[in-house]
Amino acid sequence: MSPLKQNLKAQLSKGSVSHWMLLVALLFAPLSWADSSPATDVSAHDKAAMKQKVLLAAEMNNAAAEPQTTVNVNTANAEEISQELKGIGMAKAEAIVAYREKHGAFVALEELTAVKGIGDKTLAKNAEKIRLE
Repeated sequence: MSPLKQNLKAQLSKGSVSHWMLLVALLFAPLSWADSSPATDVSAHDKAAMKQKVLLAAEMNNAAAEPQTTVNVNTANAEEISQELKGIGMAKAEAIVAYREKHGAFVALEELTAVKGIGDKTLAKNAEKIRLE
């Protein structure tokens, strides 16, 4: 086992390196984790597949680490909305509250795109955090 891998394994056992950081380091390590022989002819496709797996592992690690909080856009004030939703500052949060006060409660997530400054991308980033009831 290479010194780099030995160091990473030791750091992981101490808890000072997260699992996804270890995966990223291993992706770029020249040797296979299973044995100490050099990796042979890793194709670009294999490298891309390994990178995707590392990124997926990192996302899963981050998702598990962050407690999923939700916000009810039909009852929350602008400050609560801006704190909980990604890409929503105070101005957009105030626009959501103003739209709700003028048109009534939101009945579907897609209705939020009627608020100026809220598009499909912003809605997609926050779909799991938004409650309507």
